[in-house]
Amino acid sequence: MPDVTHGSSAKAPSKFEQLKDSSGHLKEPLLTELANDAANFTEGAVQILKFHGSYQQDNRDNRRKGAEKDWQMMLRLRNPGGRVPGSLYLAIDELADRLGNGTLRATTRQAFQMHGVRKDDLKEVIGTIVRELGSTLAACGDINRNVMAPAAPFEKAGYPAARKLADDIADLLAPQAAEGSYLDIWVDGDLSYRIKPSSTVKSVKARQQEGGVFSGDAAEPLYGSTYLPRKFKVAVTVPGDNSVDLLTQDIGLVLFSDPQGHAQGCNVYVGGGMGRTHNKEETFARTADPLGYVAIDHVLDLLQSIVALQRDHGDREQRRHARMKYLIHDRGVAWFRQELEAHYFAHPIKGMRLEPKTKLEDYLGWHRQSRGLWFVGLPVLCGRLEGAFKQGLRRLVDTYKLEVRLTPNQDLLLCNIGTSQRASVRADLAALGYETPEETAPLARHAIACPALPLCGLAVTEAERILPDVLERLDVQLQRIGISRSVLVRMTGCPNGCARPYMAEIGLVGSGVDQYQLWLGGTPNLSRLAEPYLERMPLEALEATLEPLLQAWHTAGGRRSLGDFVVKSGRSTVQEWLAAGAG
Repeated sequence: MPDVTHGSSAKAPSKFEQLKDSSGHLKEPLLTELANDAANFTEGAVQILKFHGSYQQDNRDNRRKGAEKDWQMMLRLRNPGGRVPGSLYLAIDELADRLGNGTLRATTRQAFQMHGVRKDDLKEVIGTIVRELGSTLAACGDINRNVMAPAAPFEKAGYPAARKLADDIADLLAPQAAEGSYLDIWVDGDLSYRIKPSSTVKSVKARQQEGGVFSGDAAEPLYGSTYLPRKFKVAVTVPGDNSVDLLTQDIGLVLFSDPQGHAQGCNVYVGGGMGRTHNKEETFARTADPLGYVAIDHVLDLLQSIVALQRDHGDREQRRHARMKYLIHDRGVAWFRQELEAHYFAHPIKGMRLEPKTKLEDYLGWHRQSRGLWFVGLPVLCGRLEGAFKQGLRRLVDTYKLEVRLTPNQDLLLCNIGTSQRASVRADLAALGYETPEETAPLARHAIACPALPLCGLAVTEAERILPDVLERLDVQLQRIGISRSVLVRMTGCPNGCARPYMAEIGLVGSGVDQYQLWLGGTPNLSRLAEPYLERMPLEALEATLEPLLQAWHTAGGRRSLGDFVVKSGRSTVQEWLAAGAG
């Protein structure tokens, strides 16, 4: 193994690194504290709990001076490519009603979140998910997170190969010793629920015990006892389909296939990431750099090699500087590739293959899945499933034995609909208000927001709960001006970037109570980073602030997207328009 940053540093390991190292592969103090009568976990157990797919939260709407906090757990599933079998969906729907707050939420990483679970009920909830062949392992924590892929179940072009690659990567990068701890805690050590990778993945995973990829820990050969410096994100897609926000990932793969759909290889991008901290200029959003093209036979080896490189060289002293994007920013992609080839990866990395222009696909409405099967995409603003809509979805999934798939845009696909079922499903959807799901409001079609208040401990202001009102206000303004073209809007309650606002044409990033940073200049196809223009814009001033900019865009004819118009106009001109609007 090469001389590594965290191994050669004279400084003692950070408190968090020590916690991971002493946890017994992510078991303690979580296991011990699950058995006590406290309503909440201590900080050490909270940090280990994240690796098991859960965050501890308190409902800030229920805070009362002198009273105990309303402690509850948010639970996140592991669903590569957003696929949720019908039986698993029915199980988590029932759990949300019985032991959660009655809602489910589709996340921007294509997984379901459940809120409102009490500490005493956590083992029953996670255990039930595992027994229904789901998992929450590594949905959070310093480890590879849910692997993204186009949600559409097309049986054409490279889509099946992309979904398979995402599944293989999820299995390849799953922790080994920690999986044992996970099963010990949640299903009393029943090993029949272990992840069962394909023979191809098994053979590649065996090489985690070799060379620079080996951590030195035989039980956890890829990650070692301290796992990764921070979270790690991977997405796979096909040429032209940017539903996965490819450039925001630690590793983004564009999978090329032959005319028969057989995988050939991948263009590889590295070093993307959205998280940042207000007033900390050393933290920033970043889009990934092209690394090169790798033949399909070596892609899985490349993935675990990159993870090993980040394991060894990522910053383990400053957590806000620990993502792989900072490593590549500081040392350069040329160094990254040289280090990769010298110590971790023994196969050719060729020049990038030419890709077509990408599009933010959403798959809303009806589509042919394969011969005799259909799927329908339903817009779900902010991804929140609740009330009559949630009840109706349960009936649909149960009655027609459907599969659910989640998109990175927080929408939901109902899949495996037989031709003979289409009319009945259409009628049932119409009764739920989805008569023409492909005709959703233009601004709402691609807008996303993070949960923010009241449950997220990092939120400084609202996002999900007020996004519908913000979009309605913007829609009224655009119509009044005479602009018919849509705009990509994203909103978060803090700068951590869970809704990827830094890629939007208009990004609203919480910076205070009812105040937001204003980011402008992203693109409708998610190919360029936006820039910050205002640090603290009161939300009530949104329309007035944007008015001169939108009027100028309209006067110019609106032929360019708003993001392109902002970039073409130049920063100083745009700032003048915003200042005039803010008055």
